[in-house]
Amino acid sequence: MHVTRQTLPATAFTLALILTATVASAQGAGETPPAGAAGATTTIDGRYLPAPPRPFRGEIDTNAMQSTPSWPELITPPRGAPNVLLIMTDDVGFSAPSTFGGVIPTPTLDRIADEGLRYTRFHTTALCSPTRAALLTGRNHHSVATGVVVDQATGFPGYDGVIKRDTVAVGEILKQNGYDTSWFGKDHNTPTWVASQAGPFTDWPTGPIKGFDYYYGFIGDDTSQWQPNNLFRNTTPIEPYLGHPGWNLITAMADEAIGRINMLNEVQPERPFMIYYAPGGTHAPHHPTREWVDRIEAMHLFDEGWNKLRDTIFANQKKLGIVPENAELTAWPDDLPKWDTLSDEQKKLYIRQADVYAAYLAYTDHEIGRVVQAIDDAGKLDNTLIIYISGDNGASPEGTLNGLYSEFAILNGIHPSVEDNMKFYDAWGTDQTYPHYAVPWAWAWDTPYQWTKEVASHFGGTRNGMAMMWPDRIKDKGGIRTQFHHVIDVVPTILEAAGIPEPVSVNGVAQRPIEGVSMAYTWDDANAPGRRDTQYFEMFGSRAIYHDGWVAAAPPLVAPWDLSLAPPPADVMNGFKWQLYDIEADWSQAKDVAAENPDKLRDMQQLFTMQAEKYRVFPLDDRTLPRFMAPKPSYTPGRNEFSYAGPLMNVPFPGVAGAPDLLNKSYTITAEVEIPAGGAEGMLMTDGGRFSGYGFYLVGGKPTFTWNLIQLETVKWQGKEALSPGHHTLVFDWKQSAPGLGKGGTGTLKVDDAVVDTREMPKSLPVGIGWVETFNVGVDTGTSVDESDYKVPFPFTGTIDRVTVKLGPEQLTAAEQEMIRGARQTSN
Repeated sequence: MHVTRQTLPATAFTLALILTATVASAQGAGETPPAGAAGATTTIDGRYLPAPPRPFRGEIDTNAMQSTPSWPELITPPRGAPNVLLIMTDDVGFSAPSTFGGVIPTPTLDRIADEGLRYTRFHTTALCSPTRAALLTGRNHHSVATGVVVDQATGFPGYDGVIKRDTVAVGEILKQNGYDTSWFGKDHNTPTWVASQAGPFTDWPTGPIKGFDYYYGFIGDDTSQWQPNNLFRNTTPIEPYLGHPGWNLITAMADEAIGRINMLNEVQPERPFMIYYAPGGTHAPHHPTREWVDRIEAMHLFDEGWNKLRDTIFANQKKLGIVPENAELTAWPDDLPKWDTLSDEQKKLYIRQADVYAAYLAYTDHEIGRVVQAIDDAGKLDNTLIIYISGDNGASPEGTLNGLYSEFAILNGIHPSVEDNMKFYDAWGTDQTYPHYAVPWAWAWDTPYQWTKEVASHFGGTRNGMAMMWPDRIKDKGGIRTQFHHVIDVVPTILEAAGIPEPVSVNGVAQRPIEGVSMAYTWDDANAPGRRDTQYFEMFGSRAIYHDGWVAAAPPLVAPWDLSLAPPPADVMNGFKWQLYDIEADWSQAKDVAAENPDKLRDMQQLFTMQAEKYRVFPLDDRTLPRFMAPKPSYTPGRNEFSYAGPLMNVPFPGVAGAPDLLNKSYTITAEVEIPAGGAEGMLMTDGGRFSGYGFYLVGGKPTFTWNLIQLETVKWQGKEALSPGHHTLVFDWKQSAPGLGKGGTGTLKVDDAVVDTREMPKSLPVGIGWVETFNVGVDTGTSVDESDYKVPFPFTGTIDRVTVKLGPEQLTAAEQEMIRGARQTSN
């Protein structure tokens, strides 16, 4: 048959279609295409990531029709590798959930434990960023530069907040081995100075160190669950709450994760996934929906108070086998009030705080349950390894002795009274508050242990409940495991389950060894000897060392709820008094046996020093609030003038990530604006919102400058007349009265060089506006600094030619400068 030149392409095209259909048919039938064919897969060695490119294995002639193609194979994990759902809730004490003896219903955690295993001696670092860094990398928190939360980073190898390229996270390892990796929720491991939409994004969840394909969540300690102004999709700020009253991030995040599970199941059903699911619950602010508050209130769980609650929990724990029969309930501390000493008003307030918190935990667990059920509905639960870690540290004491209507009060050294808090009683847990419960509830939710979050010396700060299930592999359903383990052991467990080796090199950088040990050896044998014989703990100078059934512990000199800017009372290295516990005989650290065993204590102290040297724990630093203000890296070092044309939205972390920091200094803000015929209103410049912050805006055409001082006071400067059409120069000038944190001063508002208002403000904010709201020009996001004046987004309806901010030098006393910069600590 004669074939013309014109029909050749069609013939080749038809042949290509036939070949493609054949390959697709083979794949659809479950057959693996041969090496080199389109759609062929391979499992890589995994020790060197990425795997070196394979040589071309086809044949090349001058004519394609006489050549043989060969495609690079798609990388897939080893056959049978499980999906992974890694869950970490926030600030949940060991005994808060029902799964570990608590009275708060957590049926999802119950389900994982009942279908898998409960781990009753699992430990964290006592604080959030450090625990999460250790969790994701499989290395101790100081080893990955996160000895403290990233907001408090200092310039030492164990504390600078930057996870390095030689300690990449599990997301990058699994992704390069063929997993889909996604992260939902809290990211408190991105350094503040790169946490704006300008990046750089190397240290973000989707960067090459953490390595997740997809991210949906918030950057920072916490966020409002109603109006999360620090929410991102990958690296782009988003505001899905605008125009949706009742929207809540706890539910929205579950929706996002479920959407990704369903998408993968339809688009790439054979590809294993790893989901890191880290909701804001139950870190402050406690923001459950009204439905959940009503449910919990109807149960009357806390009417008898925190002391009776401890007794109830302890009895539950013995009944469940969570603690042994010979375990002792540790003593109630003298500096926390007993329930029967409280007034009726105090009890009313504290019960409200507990109900809202419990509702938040139950709500969070319910939404996690929806994610688990989505995996089940997709038919993938049997081959999914689920690790549910109940809290990244012990229950939080950061609510102080009376609780907090707003977390930002204590950030600025304000300890609200019961009377202050009662003003917000009806709104507790709604978007009008940023609340936290009183300290004694934290002690109760760490039953039977001593201490709380932030305290690394005792299990109340470091012991968290954990449950693990993998139906295809873990068969001892409902079993309890008592081997001593630490959060750094999770990554090795995942890698062993997936059949993936620990990498030697990733992206051209040699990797430091993973420091955890796999827990897989516990799956089949409840009595298997533990494989973690030594583990150190340190946070804010409090510290401990576990070794072969003993714990030496140095508790804090100042309780974590006594937050202040005062200097620590003693030498951090030598001023702490050590205790000793034989935890094989004394499960709960109830009996200090240091006096009877001085030699053992000395040996344990020496072991701690050796471990601290090895893992970059030194220098010890017991400062808390001052480290938030300590100097940090910046892409605008020494900058004292900022200029904007607007609009600009969602710039976080003033003074660090690119926005001007107005605190503890004099400053001038100048706005050059054009007012159209008919007048204008709207936001010129703002940072903060409902809970604290400032705004410079026009309302009813009148120039206005407002400071919101932690909802306790609003100070306002305002012109008497609306601005006429045309060009105007608006100036707000603040003169701080004297050196010192939070000092007052005098503000002056000018229009076209004429003073229109001047007044004194006796106090200002000493430490920070907060991370939940962001800096904006020409519009406001999140919430309003004064909702009686305007509602977000409040865009400026005129034209902003330029907004210029000029900052004076920081005005601190010599003692404050020394405290913030850590001069005393660095000389130790």
